[in-house]
Amino acid sequence: MAAPLDPRLVRRARATLPFLVALCVVGVGTALLILAQAWLLAESISSVFDTHTTTGLARWAGLLAAVFAGRALLAWAQESLAHRACAAVKSQLRRDVLAARLARPTDARTSSSTLITLVTTGLDALDGYYSKYLPQLVLASIVPVVLAIAIGLQDVRSLVIVIITVPLIPVFMALIGWRTEAAMKRRWQTQSRLANHFADLVAGLPTLQVFGRARAQLAGLKRTEDASRAGTMGTLRIAFLSSFALELLATLSVALMAVTIGFRVDAGSMDLRTSLFILILAPEVYLPLRQVGTLYHDAADGMAAAEEAFSLIEHGQLTAGHAQTVPSARTSPLVVDELTYTYPDAQTPAVDGVSLRIEPGELVALAGHSGGGKTTAMNCLLGFLAPQAGSIRIGDVDLCQASAATLQAWREQIAYVPQTPGLIHGTVADNVRLGHAELSDAQARELLDRCGGQSLALAKQVSDDAEGLSAGERRRVALARALARVELGGAGLLVLDEPTAGLDADTEQTVLDAVRASGASVLVVSHRPQVLDQADRVVAVTKVAA
Repeated sequence: MAAPLDPRLVRRARATLPFLVALCVVGVGTALLILAQAWLLAESISSVFDTHTTTGLARWAGLLAAVFAGRALLAWAQESLAHRACAAVKSQLRRDVLAARLARPTDARTSSSTLITLVTTGLDALDGYYSKYLPQLVLASIVPVVLAIAIGLQDVRSLVIVIITVPLIPVFMALIGWRTEAAMKRRWQTQSRLANHFADLVAGLPTLQVFGRARAQLAGLKRTEDASRAGTMGTLRIAFLSSFALELLATLSVALMAVTIGFRVDAGSMDLRTSLFILILAPEVYLPLRQVGTLYHDAADGMAAAEEAFSLIEHGQLTAGHAQTVPSARTSPLVVDELTYTYPDAQTPAVDGVSLRIEPGELVALAGHSGGGKTTAMNCLLGFLAPQAGSIRIGDVDLCQASAATLQAWREQIAYVPQTPGLIHGTVADNVRLGHAELSDAQARELLDRCGGQSLALAKQVSDDAEGLSAGERRRVALARALARVELGGAGLLVLDEPTAGLDADTEQTVLDAVRASGASVLVVSHRPQVLDQADRVVAVTKVAA
């Protein structure tokens, strides 16, 4: 079973440590108020039996009301602290997850649908961990100890019963926890599989409709849904059975103490006040412990999601260090020497021994058949992949050995247009301005026109996944945005992946003229003869045969 408190939550989620300290203060206060409550009840009840009058009960009732009010105030403070800490932790983890993904955007270990599930409903499940489980865990580590000491000061035999029976609850909790943890991991995997399956179906629905296979997918989707439902119900069964087992164990422990105290009171070896004090405290000793076992199931979903988040964050971490000053590609040559990269579990390198040089202002083309490694080489150049051999140098800086801060400084000098550019929901103008909100309509219009987008209206609406634009229009909008980054953002290197695919010869020439006129160094991946003919240099990239 995983540790009750993941140390990474303390190291990475800064709000966790102050929250734990506050919970310790609340736990001590709660234990003292429970002692006060037990003492007041024992004293008031025993005084009635001793004096056979109700004199002074109003005073006892007032003191008890104050104790109850104090416990209510501590419970409110605990809830408030939990919600604040949980909100801060979820926000920080979401930022860290997104930063890790942005650091390695080409990483295929986690699909987009799994990532969306993780940063939305997955991390939302931490509410149960912070608002219920963690506060109860702190109470379970403080309250039983304080109350057991108070019982021992009154009666050693009762303390012995507590010492013998209390450890049984954590043992049962561990046994149940192992089963719960395994069930929750399976449920998280099933939930991720369902999200991926549904996302794949939505993405491929047009193709399925064309071939008449859309309804045939219902059976597979139903099986995945049934697996998710069965996993959820199985987890609930474990939760109910574990609650029953812990309640039964705690009840038997309290009953054992009550029977022994009853016999001793009847024999006259223990007075009424002491027996009442111990019997009132006895259930309170076991209550926090059995509540931890019960609330573990509320926290299990959040802990599984946090485990997945930490795995993604740690995988996405780059080498720490200080940022070096990275020369501009406008003034320094970019040299790639014997670049080699092999994907995990691959038998042969995706790129092997690729070398090229881009002088300031040059246009260099990467050519080769599909799957030959051009995109891999480009991802290494962007710092998204770390090559196993070779070097990428801009001036005196070797980007293959650079820290995360240096790579970030390097990327700030790059304007990148992928083969399928990402566009946001909004207008064409909004997408051209992305990253440069100060861009005027006149400037946006001019940039679009220079990229062959004269027919594109700035007010034209773009829906999700660039719906409303053709593939060629999508590339022209992205290229206009890249030129804005060069001319307004100071980028010195344009990296283009098939920027003229789907364009006619005239529009293609317009795009090439705009790229040349930008003054930036250009690395372009293309199969188009017109692009290759106008490049200053063409570098052939071929994949090594297996």
